[in-house]
Amino acid sequence: MSTHRLSMPARIVGALSFCVAAAVCAQTPSPDASKTNQMGSNNATAKATASSVSSGDRKFMEKAAQGGMAEVELGKLATQKASAPEVKQFGQRMVDDHGKANDQLKQLATSKGVNLPTDLDRSTKREIDKLSKLSGADFDREYMKHMVSDHKKDVSEFKSEARKAKDADVKQFAASTEPTLEQHLQLAQSTEQAAKNEGKTAPKTSSRTTTKTGS
Repeated sequence: MSTHRLSMPARIVGALSFCVAAAVCAQTPSPDASKTNQMGSNNATAKATASSVSSGDRKFMEKAAQGGMAEVELGKLATQKASAPEVKQFGQRMVDDHGKANDQLKQLATSKGVNLPTDLDRSTKREIDKLSKLSGADFDREYMKHMVSDHKKDVSEFKSEARKAKDADVKQFAASTEPTLEQHLQLAQSTEQAAKNEGKTAPKTSSRTTTKTGS
């Protein structure tokens, strides 16, 4: 009789412990569930950030990324195929300067939840194909002609974005990059002139025949 009375509280305590443990387990998320919730939260944050960037700013970032990649790839081609030292040097500067700007733009896009293009556009691919078939002075003139035209557009677009961008960070990127593009344009124009004069500086031989005096 005494043994039966002692065992009853023990059973009650055990049952209560089981209920408490079940309640705790129900309130504690599993590691997998926690990861899923975190990923969902990150995705939601990225979407919210991306939606906060205006369509105009997003379009500018995407176009700047395309242009930056093009400058780097065309610059690499110039370092390989250009014949004039000035053109080779210009190509290398495009690789260096636009490579840095591209990295900055990628970091900015990541912070804003904007996906940038990772491949060259069709027009750039056509230009690379066209230039790849040229060599010597012909390559130099065509490449520098394209660089002058391209940087005129770049300067105009970055100036406009520096004034009109709605996102403060995008505005800052455009404003800080534009002076470098101005320098590129000036350098491209002077280098283009050198490329146009390439092969024309060699002294010309006189075509006049000497007249003989009669005796």
